[in-house]
Amino acid sequence: MAAEHIIKSYDEELERLSSMLVEMGGLAESQLAAAIEAVTKRDSELAKRVIEGDERVDQLERDMDNLAIRLLALRQPMARDLREIVAALKIASDLERIGDYATNVAKRSIALSQSPPIQPAHGLPRMTAIALRLVKDVIDAYVERDADKAIVVWVGDEELDEMYANLFRVFLTYMMEDPRNIGSCTHLLFMAKNIERIGDHATNIAENVYYLVHGTPLTQVRPKGDKSSLEVVAPDRASVPAAAG
Repeated sequence: MAAEHIIKSYDEELERLSSMLVEMGGLAESQLAAAIEAVTKRDSELAKRVIEGDERVDQLERDMDNLAIRLLALRQPMARDLREIVAALKIASDLERIGDYATNVAKRSIALSQSPPIQPAHGLPRMTAIALRLVKDVIDAYVERDADKAIVVWVGDEELDEMYANLFRVFLTYMMEDPRNIGSCTHLLFMAKNIERIGDHATNIAENVYYLVHGTPLTQVRPKGDKSSLEVVAPDRASVPAAAG
């Protein structure tokens, strides 16, 4: 009976670790959705609530760390159980970073709302929709222990990279055409980069889900669509209205 009690208690602790991770994923996802809503609605109060909410994501990661250390120290897990704990720790770290990037978007939205709205900002919600889908799908892959679904997320990040590269060119062109756009477009550039990095963390999670399921790392080269570091942008006066004199 004692052995059965120990096994049941151990299984319950592993399940608690998994549940905390899923809760953390849901919070990170909702933080990102609220942050981009604050951008589109120019809602500084909502942005402040996103910033305050980041502490909950951070606290969950700390709680998970403590539980995982306890499990490693007292249970001495092996094989699949060890992979469960190690993968949870790595995934929690990525989710914490996703929460941080959502908070960064919210912070910049407050500054952006002090300036007149500009047309390129409309590209951010479309980019965020892709990032939200990747985060949701990779958490689903973790819950279902579905390596194939994780691979779809891993490949799908390329679409987010390509959208970031396109927005990068648009923002730079607007800045070159009218120096008055530099402040707003700089904030938008940083926001877009934050969202692109969220996609990278989703692919990290996908790799850990694959490892969790198969016990071997995903060794293929990750497809990347972000070529912004190689971009040379010249003003396109035919596509962007010139500044008023």
